[in-house]
Amino acid sequence: GGFIEDIFVQLQESTVNSGLGQVQVFQLGHTEYGRRDPYAHMIDDAERLIESIRTLPEVVEVMSRLNFAGTLSNGRADIPVFGDGVSPEREIAVGGFVQVVDGRRLEGGDLFAIELGQGVASALQVGPGDYVTLLTSIPGGALNSLEFEVKGVFRSHSIEYDARAVRIPLPAAKELLDTAAIHSLVVALSDARHTDAAIRAMRAALPASLEIKAWYELADFYQKTVDLYQRQFAVLQLVILVMVALGVANTINISIFERTGELGTLMALGNRRGEVFRLLVLENALLGLLGGLLAIPVALLLAAGVSAIGIPMPPPPNMDVGYLATLRPTSQHLTLAFAVAVVASTLAAVLPARRVSRLPIAEALRHNMP
Repeated sequence: GGFIEDIFVQLQESTVNSGLGQVQVFQLGHTEYGRRDPYAHMIDDAERLIESIRTLPEVVEVMSRLNFAGTLSNGRADIPVFGDGVSPEREIAVGGFVQVVDGRRLEGGDLFAIELGQGVASALQVGPGDYVTLLTSIPGGALNSLEFEVKGVFRSHSIEYDARAVRIPLPAAKELLDTAAIHSLVVALSDARHTDAAIRAMRAALPASLEIKAWYELADFYQKTVDLYQRQFAVLQLVILVMVALGVANTINISIFERTGELGTLMALGNRRGEVFRLLVLENALLGLLGGLLAIPVALLLAAGVSAIGIPMPPPPNMDVGYLATLRPTSQHLTLAFAVAVVASTLAAVLPARRVSRLPIAEALRHNMP
């Protein structure tokens, strides 16, 4: 359970910190019609909204994004790209999983500078210090182009993203597209657990002409991956729990069988069959309770030890970098394990206890004979 939880947590962190943020704010209609007409639903008064959002609890940073699609050329070849106009000094809050593999990140003082995804840089055979030309269409339908100096090459969570993505400073993007508006506001929170509360606060503070989306609504890949893994791991956990229950039942059955003579002596001394039955069930329930209580701290210590070392994992689908997995047992996992220990040991004692308590006393006593 802790291993599975770690997969979900690391996937969540890589998704949020790859630039998505915990919350995004759009002009109403952008998510539905933005692909058809990307310049019809834009935010005009971004700075006023940014100041309003920054005053809300748990908000760490708010950044503007201006999206564009175009063609990038090095003078010899060109490839289609999509990109963002960003505020470099603010993007660090949601860019923790984007690694610079060559050169440096964009900085606040850069103007006509560009960051390229690793796939884009490889396709054009360019690197830091080289110049490229970005051609795109502006809201009026005309074409515009600007020359940029490559400052860095980055690698993100997705090979497909790196093969087409570029980033330029927001002022350069506004000049390239000849617009003062932006497409979205990206909000970074102190913790992803505060996402729903932050969205409720934003809906109360911001105009109704804006739509607010949580990161899990925008990350379709994340939600589908979690749904798939949850079903797969649920089957695996069920198999493990059945194996544990059968092992407990086998141990208890052998233990009670070996004590048949002792139980026969108890009945010969006047203990009723019902009392013997209850004694065996209660005894094994207490053993399960004690075993569960002892196992929890042992499991937590083992999880901490394994996590300190780390489990090297291969690259997930659509990624080219592996990671170190850890174990993150939750209260739910510990409760389930404890419940299995108690319930399995109690139920496993019922049938053998019933069988032994119903044996004739003479037959039960024969088990004392060598």
